[in-house]
Amino acid sequence: MPQVILGLGSNIPPAKENIDRALAALPALGIVKEVAPYIISKPEGFENQDDFVNTVVILSTPYAPMPLLKKLKTLEKELGRTPTFKNGPRVIDLDILFYDDREIFEDEPDYFLMVPHPRLHEREFVLKPLSYILPEYIHPTLKKPVYRLYRELMKKKGCPTCRIL
Repeated sequence: MPQVILGLGSNIPPAKENIDRALAALPALGIVKEVAPYIISKPEGFENQDDFVNTVVILSTPYAPMPLLKKLKTLEKELGRTPTFKNGPRVIDLDILFYDDREIFEDEPDYFLMVPHPRLHEREFVLKPLSYILPEYIHPTLKKPVYRLYRELMKKKGCPTCRIL
């Protein structure tokens, strides 16, 4: 079965429990292999909102990329996510970060999928938890291991802004 890396995030209280509920539902989509430590991060983009809780998960799944994305979006709705605005508050956010070592671009009328996630290398709240469980994983497009992407980001940003929950 393909190995998929998912990013999970929430900033509508109770954020940690929202992530826990999403994790409890993931076995319906495959086998959860590992869960990274939860990270607390400041919001990006729209900053007038609560801090986020984020983690990443390794999932073995029988689903192809687009069907998996559709199932994740259905799960978000089942867990209470309603549309707000770009970078706005959310009960749960489920993103496909990596799908094996493939590069994927699929565009359908209601769904858009680009893997690896296009801004992953700019997001401390993704790279920090990812570096705990897959530090040596090579980004298929950038051809660098996760730990190096995290280190490069920290050099650019300065000190880390995320902390472990």
